[in-house]
Amino acid sequence: MKSFFSFLLLITALCATSRAGNIAVYWGQSDDEGSLADACATGNYAFAIVSFLCVFGNGQTPELNLAGHCDPASGGCTGITDDINACQSQGVQVLLSIGGGAGSYILTSDDDARQVADYIWNNYLGGQSSSRPLGDAVLDGVDFDIEGGSPDHYDDLANYLFSYSNQGRKVYLTAAPQCPYPDAWVGKALDTGLFDYIWVQFYNNPPCQFSDGEPSNLQDAWNQWTTGIKANQFFLGLPAAPDAAGSGFIPTDELTSQVLPGLKGSSNYGGVMLWSRYYDIQTGYSQAIRSSV
Repeated sequence: MKSFFSFLLLITALCATSRAGNIAVYWGQSDDEGSLADACATGNYAFAIVSFLCVFGNGQTPELNLAGHCDPASGGCTGITDDINACQSQGVQVLLSIGGGAGSYILTSDDDARQVADYIWNNYLGGQSSSRPLGDAVLDGVDFDIEGGSPDHYDDLANYLFSYSNQGRKVYLTAAPQCPYPDAWVGKALDTGLFDYIWVQFYNNPPCQFSDGEPSNLQDAWNQWTTGIKANQFFLGLPAAPDAAGSGFIPTDELTSQVLPGLKGSSNYGGVMLWSRYYDIQTGYSQAIRSSV
């Protein structure tokens, strides 16, 4: 009987230190990736990140770029509202990503940040506008994928967006920093402690990514992030195919056997983020790892 109880304690400990996670995916930058509704219908993703609002701030008229999917400027993307509603009805959170690797964005002052927050609220979240680019659907939150411009005033933007949660529906805040800690672009915003999910990009950064079967650099950086920043959950951000990034791709068998077991012991482990839906279709990456995340 004693050995039986010891076995139960062991199983309980293993369950407590190995947490099931979710998969987040970026959608919107290839017209060959299918619809947003199709992505959500796979059942592989808990988060769909619509990318990108790539022009904003400094008095510029904000612009959404969805590659070849549709033309927001002419009102051609309002039909995506049905996709967003379909995703949300399946329990998938749909987020708007601002920034990206190419674009024209910068916040020049606290007031500039407030104006951008007001625009996002009225055009994508729970506010009102006569020209909502994605139609009447209400997105679940905003993702900060800031990779240029200036690091200033994104903490102000986070505070303004967070304040809208007081109007009844929570506005989720997420971010995609690079794995070198702290992040040069969104570090100050993350210090606010207002972010729900952080998907750290463990690619295109050799000093802190997995390479040649060696997970120690990645694990060390993961520990820095998960202990240094207050957030509900952290995700391992990866390219879904070798050609989805310059470096950092991890074959699925190595991910599930060498990398994830070391991360899942973190109390704030959330899962895996993939760039992007297009590349995931090519490789079937999310399907291959889904049961192990």
